[in-house]
Amino acid sequence: MVNQSAVPDDASQLAAHLAPALAMLRAVAAEGHLTRAAETLGVPQPTVSRALAKLGDRLGAPVIVRQGRGIHLTRAGTILAAAAEDAMRGLEAGCRAVLEEIDPDRGQVTFGFQHTMGSTLVPPLLRGFRDEHPHVRFGLVQGPRDAMLARTWAGEIDLCLVSPLPDRDARWGTAPIREEPLVAVLYVRHRLARRRKLRLAELAGDDFVATRQGYGLRQIFTGLAECAGFEPQLTFESEEADTVRGLVTAGLGVALLPPADNGPTPGTVEVPLDPPAHRTIGLAWPAARTLPPAVRAFRDFTRTHGDFNGDRRADFP
Repeated sequence: MVNQSAVPDDASQLAAHLAPALAMLRAVAAEGHLTRAAETLGVPQPTVSRALAKLGDRLGAPVIVRQGRGIHLTRAGTILAAAAEDAMRGLEAGCRAVLEEIDPDRGQVTFGFQHTMGSTLVPPLLRGFRDEHPHVRFGLVQGPRDAMLARTWAGEIDLCLVSPLPDRDARWGTAPIREEPLVAVLYVRHRLARRRKLRLAELAGDDFVATRQGYGLRQIFTGLAECAGFEPQLTFESEEADTVRGLVTAGLGVALLPPADNGPTPGTVEVPLDPPAHRTIGLAWPAARTLPPAVRAFRDFTRTHGDFNGDRRADFP
């Protein structure tokens, strides 16, 4: 007589109890033989027999019956084996993802960076790293500096490449990669366009074109203007440095930007500042977060292949 009291009423409780035996039931269904199923799983045959017997007891009905030298799944066993197949496929896919995640040569890195770094700085870093770790996959995210930091803090991004670095905030780990000069971008007919260098304060009365609030270049520009003793008059704000250059080309203002990749945009000149100004570009990540191996490998590669050999925080998790 079947002991009905052994059968739980709640399906979630039953599933939690049965889960450890699903892999065994799946193997038995595939092999049709206890010994071969045990060999497939790498466990002793008596372990499989006892597990399936306990599974039947818990269900209140057997899941296998012997048939000659082999075994046969009961109707209850067949239903569970089909469910086990679907469940184990999903679990195995998750396990594969975990194994890749913890393997520095097969993991995935979600890498964020500001728009102005995507054309020249990021591609060589990725190419060099992939030469050494060809199976690591990347997810690339671009956006304003503050958005990249926020998404990295939230765990959506593993590492971000930003400027300025949050290196005065103990919550962040940082690694400077390179320094990039900043120049005054002027319309070719600007009164100071022929100067070899200029003080930022000399532009105090000009209209400025800049990136929006939340962008790294805007933060740096505002700080430099404050140090120069003036509050800039902004006529246009943009999300793209190329658009800022275009507005300068149209004679709609002056700007403070990194030098253009292929020389000044036609219709503009780039004049160095005196004293020189620059921005420090580097990696940032939450200091208390333990990074997966592939992410750590990319971080360390980027540090050693940047313009800086040192870092501002030597102790990495």
